[in-house]
Amino acid sequence: MSSAERAAAQFPGSWKPNTGSSVPLFEQLRLNIIEQADNGTLAPGTRLPAVRSLASELGVAPHTVARAYKELEAAGVVATRGRNGTVVCARDEAWGSLTAAASEFAAAAKAQGASFAEAVQLLAAAYDRQ
Repeated sequence: MSSAERAAAQFPGSWKPNTGSSVPLFEQLRLNIIEQADNGTLAPGTRLPAVRSLASELGVAPHTVARAYKELEAAGVVATRGRNGTVVCARDEAWGSLTAAASEFAAAAKAQGASFAEAVQLLAAAYDRQ
């Protein structure tokens, strides 16, 4: 069994959604997958469980898992490969478009005379609206 297969077999590990949190369940799952990808628990190429399987394991609706996967895919953290499932992308794959967007934002903010602190405030406000 490869390390990617072992990680998939252990995913999500001991993590369970916090139903008492004000953070939506799909967002909790999304953040958990990002954290595990960032710390190497979910190595690039790791196949994530099928939507229905993970939903059953976590005790959430399949739509919750599907939405988390969809948002992770839009961010480049995972890639869905049809019948081959959803896999974790390599860090450079996942962050390429995000890095480009950050560079464009930084250039635009500087060109308009915004300080670093002001740019961060604008970014935080936009992030909160999402």
